[in-house]
Amino acid sequence: MHYKMPVFGFRIQDFVYITDVSYISDKEKEKIKDADLLIIDSLRKKKHISHFNLDESLKLIEEVSPKKALFTHISHFMGKHDDLLQELPENVSPAFDGETILLTKSK
Repeated sequence: MHYKMPVFGFRIQDFVYITDVSYISDKEKEKIKDADLLIIDSLRKKKHISHFNLDESLKLIEEVSPKKALFTHISHFMGKHDDLLQELPENVSPAFDGETILLTKSK
């Protein structure tokens, strides 16, 4: 949900992409567990009405256990990229403008 509006997330094999989200039901979380890569909305550190904040994004990552997670839709309220990177678990990092991600075919 993006506040009260339903939104789509995408899972393509082991790649999951979910943005503009403030709530994901337990049923939908089951569908995104154990991905190789999760790209998830993480707007800022304080609560927001229609986007995950840092704590909510990290909680989701802990629940669904992707191998790697990237944050997108990051506002300037999160601070500088390198500073934020130091606060995050080893498998989580903020994405950056122009970043290219290579997806390979699963075996």
